[in-house]
Amino acid sequence: MTYKIPESILVVIHTTELEVLLMERADRPGFWQSVTGAKDSADEPLFQTAMREVMEETGIRIVADAPTQGHEVPAKRLRDWGIANVYNIYPQWLYRYAPGVTKNTEHVFGLLVPRGVPVLLEPREHLRYMWLPYREAADKCFSPSNAEAILQLPRFA
Repeated sequence: MTYKIPESILVVIHTTELEVLLMERADRPGFWQSVTGAKDSADEPLFQTAMREVMEETGIRIVADAPTQGHEVPAKRLRDWGIANVYNIYPQWLYRYAPGVTKNTEHVFGLLVPRGVPVLLEPREHLRYMWLPYREAADKCFSPSNAEAILQLPRFA
């Protein structure tokens, strides 16, 4: 078994109106979250992890050049907020990590997208999505670190 690396990203996808994209987990119905995901390799840059996870989970592609399609956004709209959360891994997910690993470091990013950007969920990961004003989105998150990141949105938007 290949174990997950205990270093991950959290991407708060939002509009200029401070509406936040939340997705409902397929493996835990009722659990709503932003884009999250672990590094694929220890040397994968965090920006690359964030870009990959956003594409995999939402179908939104972050591109270096000017967007040419509705599901693309420029890379300059992906920002590292400089926040790193260290937390205990939820017991139900410990099996994904090497024996003895109990903590994860999560790096927080924000991604500004245009209102109405198409979202295409990965059905093995998420059941449905919704856009909510940021305070409502924070209240709906199951993860305290995700909720706290969303509440920081006005500082970074």
